[in-house]
Amino acid sequence: MKVVIQRVRHAAVNSEGKEAGRIGPGLLLYIGVADGDDERDVRYIVDKIPRLRIFEDDAGKMNRSLIDVGGSLLAVSQFTLLADCGHGRRPGFSAAAPPEEAKKLYDELVAEWRRQGIVTETGVFQTDMEVTSLNEGPVTFILESRK
Repeated sequence: MKVVIQRVRHAAVNSEGKEAGRIGPGLLLYIGVADGDDERDVRYIVDKIPRLRIFEDDAGKMNRSLIDVGGSLLAVSQFTLLADCGHGRRPGFSAAAPPEEAKKLYDELVAEWRRQGIVTETGVFQTDMEVTSLNEGPVTFILESRK
């Protein structure tokens, strides 16, 4: 699994002309599910992201987590994160999980964060979406479950 994590003041996602999700301060997550990902990858991502100390404390140091600051998550599926752009001019997507497998794991991520009491909004899986955000910092990280 590959996740682009952006610290935001607010973010929203629209699909098919309707708002699907909106958050205030928190993290915008672009989530790519790789072929071969399984429950171990889900557990790693579920545990890691809300506990990453990427919010500033009173001294201006990145020392607080999403949980510490009471932030929200906006999780947007994005298979293009798994694209191979190294050969030719057209990206290849063979590293991405098939849609039905990817949706299952993506849904598990979201459900687990919600079970933990983290406000988690989403886009609409396998649709064209419009995402807007106000990045804070900007602070952006890439997290891969297999590294």
